[in-house]
Amino acid sequence: MKPSRRNFLQSLGVGVASLGVSQQATAVGLKPPKIAKPTADDQVLLVGDKIAIANTEHGKVRGFILRGINQFLGIPYGADTAGKNRFMPPQKPTAWTEIRPALWWGNSAPQIMEKRYSNVYASFVDHWNYDDVSEDCLKLNVWTPAIDTQKRPVIVWLHGGGFVNGNAIEQDGYHGENISRLGNVVFCSINHRLGALGYSDLKAAGGNPASGNVGNLDMVAALEWVKNNITNFGGDPTNVTIIGQSGGGAKVTTLMNMPSAKGLFHKAVALSGSSLAGTNKEYAEKLGMKIMEEAGLKSGEIDKLQQIPWREYIDIANRATEKMADEAKKMGIQRGGYAPVGDGVTLKEGPFFTDPNHFSASIPLMICSTFHEQNPDRTDASLESISLAEVKEKLKSRFGDKTSDVVDAYARNFPKARPIEIWALVVSNRKNAIATADAKVSGQKAPVYVAWFGWQPPLFDGRMRAFHCDDICFWFYNTDLMLTHTGGGKRPRALSEKMAGSFLNFVKTGNPNGGGLPAWKPYTVQNGETMVLDDTPALVNDPDREARKALV
Repeated sequence: MKPSRRNFLQSLGVGVASLGVSQQATAVGLKPPKIAKPTADDQVLLVGDKIAIANTEHGKVRGFILRGINQFLGIPYGADTAGKNRFMPPQKPTAWTEIRPALWWGNSAPQIMEKRYSNVYASFVDHWNYDDVSEDCLKLNVWTPAIDTQKRPVIVWLHGGGFVNGNAIEQDGYHGENISRLGNVVFCSINHRLGALGYSDLKAAGGNPASGNVGNLDMVAALEWVKNNITNFGGDPTNVTIIGQSGGGAKVTTLMNMPSAKGLFHKAVALSGSSLAGTNKEYAEKLGMKIMEEAGLKSGEIDKLQQIPWREYIDIANRATEKMADEAKKMGIQRGGYAPVGDGVTLKEGPFFTDPNHFSASIPLMICSTFHEQNPDRTDASLESISLAEVKEKLKSRFGDKTSDVVDAYARNFPKARPIEIWALVVSNRKNAIATADAKVSGQKAPVYVAWFGWQPPLFDGRMRAFHCDDICFWFYNTDLMLTHTGGGKRPRALSEKMAGSFLNFVKTGNPNGGGLPAWKPYTVQNGETMVLDDTPALVNDPDREARKALV
């Protein structure tokens, strides 16, 4: 089915005009650097001994210039995390005296790579980029219009992958060249420790007290590098925005609740993911003890655990998680595993955003999710004709006795939606995104801006819908780079210009207004102000509230 070019809410029977469509604002404040436009035959890549050289506190780096934007790839911000540094807070990298080439991406953090490309559809659509995998992974990338003293706003990208997978350039849509040029900003992206190597809490087993959060401490170290070095790349360390998607969105909200991150960033954006508490520390410590047991080691033998090859260690840690599954359920933990731990020291214990005097209270937050984070039928055309009764049957394992009520509630809220669309909306519900927005505005003073991305690409016979990850390239002005997410051309570019312009205004001022989208009011619990992002963007008041009530 070809997606409607109208606002998606309208196509589902939800009127947006009566819910607050505003006049489109004119984009202001976008002042790209003066770069001569090349003719068709001009050179666009410059690389050489005296090109794109910048200083860091650890030594000089040499990058390259592509289409007028300076790029530096794989700059070390921390030391190798192998051996004695495993499970330990990040250490400074060893300084260098010669100019270090920064021409290629840094290593991906250790993660299971077997069969990473086995799903042909996923590999095609997301166009995965993975490099060498190594514990020497504390590297970052920088895109900047110029090596000067202009002090541009800085964006720091935190990749997705649920704290377990991914890297800083996992998708082409993560690249910072276009947004750097469009907004005259500095864009950074980072790799950091993931999974069991980043979040094994070994405190109870005699390990470092911070071991359950070293992956997040890596991010703090990267932000400290930005604070200490980004001026040398034409950036402003006093105007830093962190942004992440999926697991990266959860990285954003956990960083907002880490004492050591205070003062290192000033605005935050969470796309299609967030968290409102760290992992239960009792569970995390018990899991750490189970790791030692599974490895055949005694409490305190952390040095031996540090010498196990990283791939073998991940297998040991995953077996420990499986053996802790029943106990985890008894503790009320549905999904065990490795993620930041609410230890009360490195990461706030208990619910986030409850302290009006916390440093995060003054940080504006933008939250966005997509209409179809999960979409059952992208590769299964037969599901296009599924009935509502069949949808209920499919969802019974997830919602139990409430299934019929939930599905019916969404069908009432979206009266023109077909059953397959109802299925996608239900499993992609905004419950967590709204819970995060409610918590932030209820407990703290800085504004929250909420968006809901509904634009659907004309690919796979219209069955892709507004899927998980699709909005990233729109925010970063990369719709013509991430063709497998958009199809390319003027239609997605038109929305991207509005989204990227509004994002850049948020980066610069903490307020997205004036960037091209309609007037965007801050979110309130009472009205649920939501910017619906589609061919015709519109500000509406909580368009799925009645449906979400059934999820409680």
